[in-house]
Amino acid sequence: MDDFLRLSASTARFTYGAPRAFAFGDDGRLLWFLRSTGPTDPFDSLWALDTATATETRLADPRELCTEPGDLPVVERRLRERSRLVAAGIGSYALSADGLTAVFALHGRLYEVTRPAESGAPAQPKELPTAGPVFDPRPNPDASRIAYVTDDALHTIPGGRVSPDDGARWGVAEFAAAEELDRHRGHWWSPDGERLLAARVDESALQRRWFADPAHPELPAEDFAYPEAGGPNADVQLWVLGPGRGAAVRLDWDTETYPYVSDAQWPPGDTAPAEILLTVQDRLQQNVLLLCADPDTGRTRELSRTTHPQWVDPMLPGTPARLADGRMLTSADTPGGAARALALDGVLLTGDGLQVRKVAAAHGTRLLIEAGQRDPAEQQVLLLDPDTGDLTPLADGPGVHSVLAASAGALLLSSADADGIRRVLRTADGRATDPKSSVPGDLSQPLPYRVVPVLERVTEHGVPTALVLPRGHVPGTRLPVLMDSYGGPGMQDVSAEPRRWQHRQWWADQGFAVVTVDNRGTAYVSPQHTHAMYRGFSEVTLEDQVAALQALGARHGDLDLTRVAVRGWSYGGYLSALAVLRRPDVFHAAAAGAAPTDFRQYDTAYTERYLGLPQEHPEVYERDSLLSDAAGLRRPLLLVTGLADDNVHPSHTLRLSQALTDAGRPHQLIALPGVTHMTPGGAREKIMALELEFFRKELGLA
Repeated sequence: MDDFLRLSASTARFTYGAPRAFAFGDDGRLLWFLRSTGPTDPFDSLWALDTATATETRLADPRELCTEPGDLPVVERRLRERSRLVAAGIGSYALSADGLTAVFALHGRLYEVTRPAESGAPAQPKELPTAGPVFDPRPNPDASRIAYVTDDALHTIPGGRVSPDDGARWGVAEFAAAEELDRHRGHWWSPDGERLLAARVDESALQRRWFADPAHPELPAEDFAYPEAGGPNADVQLWVLGPGRGAAVRLDWDTETYPYVSDAQWPPGDTAPAEILLTVQDRLQQNVLLLCADPDTGRTRELSRTTHPQWVDPMLPGTPARLADGRMLTSADTPGGAARALALDGVLLTGDGLQVRKVAAAHGTRLLIEAGQRDPAEQQVLLLDPDTGDLTPLADGPGVHSVLAASAGALLLSSADADGIRRVLRTADGRATDPKSSVPGDLSQPLPYRVVPVLERVTEHGVPTALVLPRGHVPGTRLPVLMDSYGGPGMQDVSAEPRRWQHRQWWADQGFAVVTVDNRGTAYVSPQHTHAMYRGFSEVTLEDQVAALQALGARHGDLDLTRVAVRGWSYGGYLSALAVLRRPDVFHAAAAGAAPTDFRQYDTAYTERYLGLPQEHPEVYERDSLLSDAAGLRRPLLLVTGLADDNVHPSHTLRLSQALTDAGRPHQLIALPGVTHMTPGGAREKIMALELEFFRKELGLA
């Protein structure tokens, strides 16, 4: 690897030392966060910042607490995969209601630490005795009790085990929820701290996926339950558990019709557990219901219903929700699908000029939202008046802006653009930190490149594209093209966020014109753009990638369309293999990493949302499978897979390799023992170096 790749690997792609996992406490006086000590330190510690003085205090250092950490519990390791967390040390934490006490797990051990309400030395982290390796500990509101999971059972301190021994998994999120529905937790304390809402997950009907490490044949294989498209899902129930097992109450809704639980919560602020709010979805995710449940009887009633003939887009966090005045806030499309909008009690609140991406919080009498008002590569933070629809910008300059809010009114605004990432703290009384600095301090490696890609909308569909050229490129010099896109639903590549352009600039400096295309089906352009992929991954993806490439070639004469390489990972790997298999006239070499080559073997919640059930639409799945295309390969193809990938199982790549071998089609295969879907520990950079060598050889580059 060269200097850039070594730097990228040692800094976890420039993320070590950057603060993350922010949470306000003590009515906005404290800002909790996780951060390591510098750009090559992988171990995140727990910190708290006093917003009045901007003083940071490290409250827990994982290396001091666990001098011999050992292996992570399996459930913790898999949660880190689901949440794409590469840092070591403290992965997450949970706060008491007053925001003064945090609890966290560290290599299966449970710790508690308190930041006093008055200034002074914080308490030292205290390890608490547990019944076994700890996962997802959470304190009740006054921190008098802590719930945690061990060996798939829910326990409390004090109190011991509270879930029955019935063979199910208690207090955890199943694979579909954690990977595809953005729900990573499975238990919630009531506001009075006396009862727990807990998920009961029965995976007995699911098939098992197995992993073996061929580099260590002495180790046993590992397995887990996987919900394959068209097959059974986990049976998920919600129960209210009290101090005694006789108090258990099951929440009653039509779980057969609505099997997915995408959110659950006790509304904050009540001292008595008056109600529970839960969001459930049908299997094809065309109907999303917000339900209110009585914790004493388990009876539920419907508060709102959001429907869509294709699917209800899951990319609008914060909805559905009930406002303080009782009105129902839901997502909606404007007529014709021009914008993702908000509706109050079924009446549109926003219009075509605003692409709403998130409802962050209520802020006084207004709603704090993240939305796009201009180019989809940018994002603004706005205040929305729910009575008038009036918008007030809080952060609307060029770039990608996001926000975290405290209930008392404090805000943490994050801004990302070509010059880097900055955070500004605004206290409830109106004070703000210096917008040129970053609060909390960012100790990550400064980004090596300042990249300003050429952004253009092309084709009759207005597809967003980005072009990155070598630094110092001389106009008139013809360049081979490298297509580097993800292309799949739920993801946006063409964004003003600066970290995603660092590796593309490196590729450009190797002598490529790097092209990135957000074809129809990707996120944040419009509902019409996103839903165009319905029941047709391959056709829409490839059509837009080819059309955008040709449009850019017509606009930029330095792009040599007789030498076009394509690379990608995950859905981007699918796109890469698809490109050379079906359009060898356009694409001349491909590197396909972790490609889902046959969506009949991918998970239920993702695949069925877009393609329907394979039993009902077998032609859709057959059309989008790459296996039947193997005999037609005429271009160089490099396949890469991690043998510990529990998201896109390595069997996807190996089946395509087998089909190519059976058809007598030469190709290259790299299978990496111990490497997961996230390619941690420098694996991604090593793969990039091998891809570069492959492309130089196959395209005839010097």
